[in-house]
Amino acid sequence: MTDGAPRRRGRPARTAAETGPAARERILEAARAEFAQRGYDKTSVRGIAKAAGVDPALVHHYFGTKDEVFAAAIEVSFEPALVVPAILGEGKEGVGERLARYFIGVWENPATRAPLLAILRSALTHEAAAKVLRGFVLRRMLERIAADLDVPDPKLRAELAASHMIGIAVLRYVIQVEPLATVDSEEIVEMVAPTLQRYLTTA
Repeated sequence: MTDGAPRRRGRPARTAAETGPAARERILEAARAEFAQRGYDKTSVRGIAKAAGVDPALVHHYFGTKDEVFAAAIEVSFEPALVVPAILGEGKEGVGERLARYFIGVWENPATRAPLLAILRSALTHEAAAKVLRGFVLRRMLERIAADLDVPDPKLRAELAASHMIGIAVLRYVIQVEPLATVDSEEIVEMVAPTLQRYLTTA
């Protein structure tokens, strides 16, 4: 392409360092680090771009708004495309245990805990962050699970399950209330699983 040729609309000019699939991953990694360190309010698209070593226009190109970058950061931790089929794959029997084990496992993993802590703290104090978290956790995960189980009031059931799990996350990982903060995670799974099972499957 010559210097006088028009560029593709909506795609910013990029240097060699910004080309290829690695650019998107660098942006996402930088976004997770920025949200974890600064929280939702103080994180900006410009700051994410600077941390990733790219132009802010490239962040907008790959992700859109700050809310959409935030949602993408959540998705990396939860991976709903892989998790939902795994939770549902064996049918209703044991779905509460599989969901509890998965959710607690994500929080127990140091690689995903830090960004999730930042996301949850932000959601508790900032409506835009809360909206993203609600939309992702409910629509992308729990509502899909409840709907596929073919039970009455799937949305309400999904919200009850979410309230239970997010409440545990707040008390165990954010506020660190004892003894919940230090009890073995397997014990939590064993105690929570029957309640989630009832929310999601009892007619």
